[in-house]
Amino acid sequence: MPNLYATIGYSANALNSYLQYVNEQARGTFHAKEREAIYLIVSQFNGCEYCLASHTQSAIKNKWTEEETLTLRAGTYPEQKWQVIYQVIKSVIEQKGLVSDELLAEFYTLGYNETALIDLMVLINVMSFTNYTYRLTQIPIDFPPAKDL
Repeated sequence: MPNLYATIGYSANALNSYLQYVNEQARGTFHAKEREAIYLIVSQFNGCEYCLASHTQSAIKNKWTEEETLTLRAGTYPEQKWQVIYQVIKSVIEQKGLVSDELLAEFYTLGYNETALIDLMVLINVMSFTNYTYRLTQIPIDFPPAKDL
């Protein structure tokens, strides 16, 4: 069991709620490979070394290269979709949920809808929970460290 899950497990209610939340969201708009990219972007903004380490490994298992994980985290992945998603995540985190109408229009132009926007918010939320839990507890990281940007 990863150290972070064991730490969340100090509260059985919190761990069960978290796992159910994550499992239910797996049926949302974004497939596993996309979720891993989103988790990396969120973890980069939130400064969570633990989640960057664990989700770099998960992203690689989901067919991202290590170099791609770095470009995703830096907001320089060349595909327009990822540049827009990066900017939406950045705005949500830095502006406490506020995203400009122009940026939302770009998101919708990619073919996403309100369902996708809310699913993205859930992914930002669930990753921020684990990011903040790590930052609060500073438990040992039990994955190979992610490369620095």
